[in-house]
Amino acid sequence: MFLEYDAAVFSRMLTGLTLGFHIIFATIGVGVPLMIAFAEWMGLRKHDEHYRLLARRWARGFVVTVAVGVVTGTSIGLQLNLLWPNFMQLAGQTISLPLFMEVFAFFFEAIFLGIYLYTWDRFKNRTRHFLLMIPIVIGASFSAFFITSVNSFMNAPRGFELTNGVITNIHPLAAMFNPAAPTKTAHVLVTCYLTSAFVLGMIGAVKMLKGDRHVYHKKALQLTMTAAFVFSIGTVGIGDLSGKYLAEYQPEKLAAAEWHFKTQTEAPLVVGGVLKEGNNVQYALEVPYALSILAHGTPSAEVTGLEEFAQEDRPPLIVHYFFDSMVAIGMYLVFIPLLYLVFRWKKPGWLHHKVLLWGIAAGGPLSILATELGWVYAEVGRQPWILHDIMRTPEGATTSEHVDAMLYLFIGLYAVLGISSAVVLRKMFKNNPVAHELESRGIDRRGGSS
Repeated sequence: MFLEYDAAVFSRMLTGLTLGFHIIFATIGVGVPLMIAFAEWMGLRKHDEHYRLLARRWARGFVVTVAVGVVTGTSIGLQLNLLWPNFMQLAGQTISLPLFMEVFAFFFEAIFLGIYLYTWDRFKNRTRHFLLMIPIVIGASFSAFFITSVNSFMNAPRGFELTNGVITNIHPLAAMFNPAAPTKTAHVLVTCYLTSAFVLGMIGAVKMLKGDRHVYHKKALQLTMTAAFVFSIGTVGIGDLSGKYLAEYQPEKLAAAEWHFKTQTEAPLVVGGVLKEGNNVQYALEVPYALSILAHGTPSAEVTGLEEFAQEDRPPLIVHYFFDSMVAIGMYLVFIPLLYLVFRWKKPGWLHHKVLLWGIAAGGPLSILATELGWVYAEVGRQPWILHDIMRTPEGATTSEHVDAMLYLFIGLYAVLGISSAVVLRKMFKNNPVAHELESRGIDRRGGSS
């Protein structure tokens, strides 16, 4: 029933568990502030209290996710030092700058978040309250940028010299702004915004499916789906740039994701399929020239195959399924808000059809799943390296005992945190429904004060 004890394996499992749980709250913690800012700005611009109430209610839920994100984020910092001491000894001084700046960005965000929450209706000029949201958005986004740059460094280590196993001549800025940083940080940020738009849109869609067709929820859908469409297009564009980065700097990772075994020109893109013995791909759809275009921008370009790499340096081929699933969900997340906007323009009567509402509601959990799949692909696809081409994953891990016991303990802890946060959020909004709050604040159906 239990695995044979291997400290490196259990360290990977525990770190993966923590990252997988944390990323849900971190993604929402980065994206929701921007959506709150959009809602409050719309309320000011249109003199519409519905949008201001959206911002107020979203901010309440945001506080709960921030609290859980802080706990799990702290766990990640501890686990880096305790579970991966050899890695931190080698690379810790090089990546200390973005680690410190991430903490600073969070403090910056937290200070203004406290002021923002406690100053609702305190300013005669409401624009001043909205301006408090700007440093929160900046702090949240920069927090994601700095911590993602650490992960980028693990994929493209730069800014140091390695002499006899010792790092010298350290350049922290070169390490932070490594070749992987532009595409990876941009991809993380835009998918955080996209996921948050869909999660918030899901709430409005579910309410309408339950029969609550108040204009408040219709405005929530209009705002979230418009934002989701913009961010989904951004995700596609940055995904294309990410493919070109991989082709240049980590061709083995791209080849594993696409089951591309032989170096060739006019390389097709493999979609789906099942891998049999002897690298025989069956039941797959091949899109002609598409991999060459993804990798280098031209259909005749040569794409490096896995045959160029030693067997022990190849990523696990299972990453193909993670990559394909992530891309498929990404296409869905483009289609749904596009359909919403087309209906809004051409078929307003279909705008709140049950089928479309179910599609929006499904986008919430699917967007979170795509985020998880993307991170699994990013981390598993880098294997066998913890520091690409420098240190293999087992070499960076602790040799201490009882990591397995810590894994089971943290499974229990995250189960409690997840259930508790869900219960708190449910009760928070169930005990204070939209209709009651609209009435108590004297807001009519048009969004003005009655």
